[in-house]
Amino acid sequence: MTITIYGIPNCDTIKKAKKWLEQQGIEYQFHDYRKQGIETELVERFCQQLDWQQVLNKRGTTYRQLSDEQKANLDKETAVSLLVEMPAMIKRPILDVDGTLHLGFKADQYTAIFS
Repeated sequence: MTITIYGIPNCDTIKKAKKWLEQQGIEYQFHDYRKQGIETELVERFCQQLDWQQVLNKRGTTYRQLSDEQKANLDKETAVSLLVEMPAMIKRPILDVDGTLHLGFKADQYTAIFS
């Protein structure tokens, strides 16, 4: 089983997800957007499997700093390029378990994924 968590290390939800996996003794890779970057192909995969509107975090400060014009013209293509440019806008964490993506973290959700 190959498990990767995508996100940024100082995110509280990422910390909770990593802690949960460690407590369950589940090995995983952590992909840090800030250190390792993110490629268009990966963001496109996120948006295909999870729906770009789900992947885009509209609650964060990065999204709120977009211009009204940028927000008004958002579609899948513009969202993908903005997410590659500003990965802090990607909802966290994205968990990849053998190629299947899961968005967010809740202990119940992870228990179901790994049972």
